[in-house]
Amino acid sequence: MRFFKLNTIRTFIQDNVLPDLKNIKEENSRILIAIDFTNKRLDDVNKRLDDVNAHLVDQSRRIDALRTELKQDIKGVRVELKQDIEGVRVELKQDIEGVRVELKQDIEGVRVELKQDIKEVRTELNQRIEDVRTELVQRLDINNQRLDYLTQAIVRRDEHEKLETRVSKLEDIVTEIKEKVAA
Repeated sequence: MRFFKLNTIRTFIQDNVLPDLKNIKEENSRILIAIDFTNKRLDDVNKRLDDVNAHLVDQSRRIDALRTELKQDIKGVRVELKQDIEGVRVELKQDIEGVRVELKQDIEGVRVELKQDIKEVRTELNQRIEDVRTELVQRLDINNQRLDYLTQAIVRRDEHEKLETRVSKLEDIVTEIKEKVAA
């Protein structure tokens, strides 16, 4: 019975457990192959990740180098711009000073011209005033002569009227005397 049991167990194991065990071994073998494949894939992925990381590190280094270079370029441009601005400022100051000097010269020239023009106008006006004064003096002299003549004429007329009055009185006296002598 013992033997029977052992045979039964053995048969049972051979019929049921061994095929399952074979299946498990096959499945285990497939799993190992899959794990090995997955490990290779993981190794490939890890290698690619390492490559990507190395590339990113390289890109980061390049970006840092470019950033440093750009900062230096910007500093250089800033310095150049400051120099250019200072140069323009100096040029503008010189130009402004030149214009200022030129304007002063122009103003002085205009001032001299105006003084000369005013002097000429003053001389011309003085001459015209002198001419008008001379003409007025001449006219006054002529008017004075006319007034003198008129005054003389008026005096003569007054004297004439006085003489007429005296002659008329004398005629009246003579007429009275004649009347007295005739009476």
